[in-house]
Amino acid sequence: MWRRGFSSSSTATTQALKEKKWDALVIGGGHNGLTAAAYLARGGLSVAVLERRHVIGGAAVTEEIIPGFKFSRCSYLQSLLRPSVIRELELKRHGLKFLKPTATSFTPCLDGRYLLMGHDDHHNYLEISKFSKRDADGYPRYENQLYKFYKLMDFLLDSRTPETLQWGSSSFTDRLRDKLEKSVFWARCLRHIFALGQKDMVDFMDLLLSPTSKVLNKWFESDVLKAALAADATIGSMASIHTPGSGYVLLHHVVGETDGDRNVWSHVEGGMGAISLAISNAASEAGASIVTNAEVSQLMIGDSGAIEGVLLADGTRVHSSAVLSNATPYKTFLGLVPQGVLPEDFVRSIKYSDYKSGTTKINVAVDKLPQFDCCRSNNPEVGPHHTATIQIGCESMEGIELACRDAWNGLPSKRPVMEMTIPSSLDKTISPPGKHVIGLFTQYTPYKPSDGSWDNPTYRESYAQRCFSLIDEYAPGFSSSVIGYDMLTPPDLEREFGLTGGNIFHGAMGLDSLFLMRPAKGWSGYRTPVRGLYICGSGAHPGGGVMGAPGRNAARILLDDFKKHS
Repeated sequence: MWRRGFSSSSTATTQALKEKKWDALVIGGGHNGLTAAAYLARGGLSVAVLERRHVIGGAAVTEEIIPGFKFSRCSYLQSLLRPSVIRELELKRHGLKFLKPTATSFTPCLDGRYLLMGHDDHHNYLEISKFSKRDADGYPRYENQLYKFYKLMDFLLDSRTPETLQWGSSSFTDRLRDKLEKSVFWARCLRHIFALGQKDMVDFMDLLLSPTSKVLNKWFESDVLKAALAADATIGSMASIHTPGSGYVLLHHVVGETDGDRNVWSHVEGGMGAISLAISNAASEAGASIVTNAEVSQLMIGDSGAIEGVLLADGTRVHSSAVLSNATPYKTFLGLVPQGVLPEDFVRSIKYSDYKSGTTKINVAVDKLPQFDCCRSNNPEVGPHHTATIQIGCESMEGIELACRDAWNGLPSKRPVMEMTIPSSLDKTISPPGKHVIGLFTQYTPYKPSDGSWDNPTYRESYAQRCFSLIDEYAPGFSSSVIGYDMLTPPDLEREFGLTGGNIFHGAMGLDSLFLMRPAKGWSGYRTPVRGLYICGSGAHPGGGVMGAPGRNAARILLDDFKKHS
């Protein structure tokens, strides 16, 4: 496991935490918390990261659950990590290595056909032509339209929101600086909008507001191509492809990149925990302290209403001038802040935000590569399709919709929609020779099924076998290759990783929960109603995914505040 180099919360470590007043404490050693710590330490602040679990990384973690097999237990592919974070924290120097797939996506079909998309435009044209010549002609135009939006999206992701200054606003200089910063933001935003022009901006708004199905029906006629593209638009949610606003996630098609190549979702050598490890190395090098097995039970808030530090579960009081929470907004404000401190309207906003999740992650150890009937060869070695994101049960839009409806009716999908990845097809460090690690990101599974309980081992096993049996339809013999598996249902994700409702994004990514509305209207600027408390996780702008942007932005806000009042 990724334990090397990090001390647990021993008596000596606890004593070290108590001996000083820290400039900042970070609750949670997920990738955003570690990112914030790295920037704060590089900015000259004394900072300690307090991680509840025995291992850092949060949902970007590598763990050896089955001997010899290292699983990326939650997140499983890299594309969204901001280039600015990689560059500024020198993550490549700290050991981060991306492994680009030979192909990008593979959709097997039960009728013997398949769609294998890659990096070559001509190859993609030939693949799509198997299903529709019209779609093959139109696909480059579809991609080109999305690519027009990437500069605006990059700007929004890397920028702090132009939020109204809520506290620390008594100084005329502070208020003037705040107005100037917002003016600069809107001027830059308008420059990007003018660069697009009215037609492209209308297309952008159409994409933001429309259902995924409407967007794709406008462009394509092939059900297989539409379903392959649509599957990504519902990742991590309980939303239907017909839900207005679900088309927004299609923009991840252009937001993501690997080493400058757009729309390349790569594996990470050593698993996703290697991202967290590289960030933690950068933070430690800058002077940050990182402590595991250190659970925060409550925030300490003084009579003035300002933060004073945290109380650990073992009773240790750790004092600080500021606290950044990488926990979900729900956990932070309803679990860690003492009752009666926060405004009632703010509490209601956080409490009734959408934390639903339809995600169950299954990590599987197998003794051989799956061989798909649609492209079976006599060579058992890794093929291009094994390195790609493999879409199981994504042959039709109707199939995706039916899977969603099952969950809306309280039942795990009869035929789950799955993204299968085989990181060991490229990474030889995570499994024994000849054996492989397989990740299954499955949907849809309600938090509380109406026909059973995730606490029931038999019920859990039946869902896992349902998924394995579905894969058998495409790759016969898969079930018999399973050595063992690790399954994380929505309640498991909540209990083990602190993800409220099992939502991998710390809250829904609908249009009503993004930008100036995340995590709550009036509080999108990383500051909170408690003076000295900031949020730095995926529940803040720009949202979920292994981006590092919330951590970077929150740290910059805190550093600015320190400079103002130093």
